[in-house]
Amino acid sequence: MQLHLSTWPEIETYLQTSKGIIFPIGSTEQHGPTGLIGTDAICAETVARGVGEATGAVIGPTINVGMALHHTAFPGSMSLRPSTLIALIQDYVKPLARYGFERFFFINGHGGNVATLKAAFSETYAHLADLGLDNAGRMRCQVANWYMARSVYAIAKELYSHQEGSHATPSEVALTQFAYPDHIKQAELNPAVAPSGYPIYSATDFREHYPDGRMGSNPALATPEHGQRLYEAAVKELSSDYLQFLAAD
Repeated sequence: MQLHLSTWPEIETYLQTSKGIIFPIGSTEQHGPTGLIGTDAICAETVARGVGEATGAVIGPTINVGMALHHTAFPGSMSLRPSTLIALIQDYVKPLARYGFERFFFINGHGGNVATLKAAFSETYAHLADLGLDNAGRMRCQVANWYMARSVYAIAKELYSHQEGSHATPSEVALTQFAYPDHIKQAELNPAVAPSGYPIYSATDFREHYPDGRMGSNPALATPEHGQRLYEAAVKELSSDYLQFLAAD
């Protein structure tokens, strides 16, 4: 059930039986020579829709641009400042909380969002309390990184071993190939496995150490069939996590 494809009476009826909503959140950033710029948002949205179908949850609009300042030396990458993302999360949550939503489950596809999301949750709780909402004390936000699900990690390890890397990975590229088979990209990767191990500072520094955008990965290993396996594993595990989140005090 997608929020933007629903009517307000449908949401009002939904709130009589559930207080939960799922937000996909990703990023709009480079993913090497073969990875789509929208990879992180595509992966989060694809998994979130599957979880919504499995659990009957409302799926909110995808947050496509995240905190990706370190990727902005590559054409096409976009980023919110951490402070902007914190404000955005508050502005998404506040009106929904007034209507009666109390459980906000963010399915995340971008590691750079995690620290900012956790800060946003703390600020949101404080702001909702300041507003004096009756249900402010029952508000809960949680981030679920699809790529860190135990079952997903196990499949990626099995399929790609050390060539999974940490950015522009074959697992995330495979999931986008499953979701958008008409947009599979090919390019020569040299070296086949990208360098790794350099700390991330500025965007200029990132591009100097990772010139084609990859970090320790070999996305040439990705296939749509792998993507389907990863999708099914992520949906199963995150559906269970979401239902536990709804039931928790």
